[in-house]
Amino acid sequence: MLGFGSIGQGTLPLILKHIKIDADNITVISPEKLGMDEIKQYGVHFYHCGLTKANYREVLTPIMKKGDFLVNLSVRVSTCALVELCQELEVLYVDACIEPWEGGYTDAQLTVDMRSNYALREEARNMKGTTTAVLAHGANPGLVSHLVKQALLNIQAAVAQDAKLKTIFPAKDDLTQEQNQDVNTDKQPVSEPKTRDEWARLAKELGVKVIHIAERDTQKSTIPKAVGEFVNTWSVDGFVSEGCQPSELGWGTHEREMPAKGKQHKFGCGSAIYLNQPGAATRVRSWTPLEGPYHGFLITHNEAISISDYFTEKKGDKVIYRPTVHYAYHPCDDCVMSLHEFAGKNWTLQPKIRILNQEISSGTDELGVLLMGHAKNAYWFGSRLSIDQARKLCPFNNATGLQVTSAVLAGMIWAIENPTKGIVEAEEMDHKRILEICMPYLGEVVGQFSDWTPLEGRQKYFEEDLDTSDPWQFKNILV
Repeated sequence: MLGFGSIGQGTLPLILKHIKIDADNITVISPEKLGMDEIKQYGVHFYHCGLTKANYREVLTPIMKKGDFLVNLSVRVSTCALVELCQELEVLYVDACIEPWEGGYTDAQLTVDMRSNYALREEARNMKGTTTAVLAHGANPGLVSHLVKQALLNIQAAVAQDAKLKTIFPAKDDLTQEQNQDVNTDKQPVSEPKTRDEWARLAKELGVKVIHIAERDTQKSTIPKAVGEFVNTWSVDGFVSEGCQPSELGWGTHEREMPAKGKQHKFGCGSAIYLNQPGAATRVRSWTPLEGPYHGFLITHNEAISISDYFTEKKGDKVIYRPTVHYAYHPCDDCVMSLHEFAGKNWTLQPKIRILNQEISSGTDELGVLLMGHAKNAYWFGSRLSIDQARKLCPFNNATGLQVTSAVLAGMIWAIENPTKGIVEAEEMDHKRILEICMPYLGEVVGQFSDWTPLEGRQKYFEEDLDTSDPWQFKNILV
């Protein structure tokens, strides 16, 4: 295991619980001496070392052999370099995001588009190999791609139920409770897509225009954020890195105009655009069942690109359908204050960082996918996991962490069960198998339809340039 921050510490007990391996056969490699109590408790080996471009082969090659598993939960260590080595040695691999070497996110000598997740993904997807390497399989990216597939099936079932209701009971609003029970969604036959093209066709036929990774974290600490401190419920280094990258989103075929700072890539799959500004300075409107409407940060994430790419339908070389996809993240309140301070210092990180865990007193991480524009308007499907539930389910995890670590575990198990699939992303995996593994650790898994649109309550005090003929234009969602 590379890296032993909050996610590494939370993943270890899950590995020991679900995978038949002796602790004596696990080696943790980390540049920092974090989680030493946990390492001693479980009896795993610890190697205090930071991997660099110069030493990673020297460090890893002697201790990895065919059939081993490399769990990469580090930052600033090149995904592509590690995957290449694992392919050479026939070692299985999983990570939670695609990473460059140190400075790859913030090197001012690189053009903005080359500091994007789009560019990192293109490099990784061009790699070859036969040993399974699962890319970007935490909560998001990762778990959310499987939630999208299940959400599409749920919407399909609900639309089928509505069609049946209209046939049996034309006056739908007058249905009795007994009549509603007679046409339960679970009884509706749903034909499940088997291929990438079939999944894209289903999304298109349902009319899905926009997919938000809609997340609201309400976890609270007993220790308030201090001035000069960056507080988060997961890796500060990871969040700061992606927050300083350009805002990125999958770009849908229904969109009518490019954002003012929007740019298109001149290489690759063409599924996404980027904004010439950091994600930590870009806000969007979104919705979750518990929070309702909120402003989230459009932080770049791999899933915005991979989901939009996977659900693309083409006729020849022409794209005829693609959804707009992006993250809409409202972190915990202490983290929001940290971001404001961070931005005010012109993206200079505070001298002190703190990851919340034992000091969390209450709160829930509500993480799901919001599919919009279809016949039933909007549908959110995802996990509502409280801090109390997370602590009961697995040690060394908070609510945010467990949503990630359970997905890392699921990616490992899938790779062990499918060891010769080569280099894969979440969308190419069996969503039912992944959800089966993750579900016990996700708290309350909920699906809820909503009438919300990003036009709701707008122009109350000020006129805006809105496209009211289609509420799902990105210009209506961008704050």
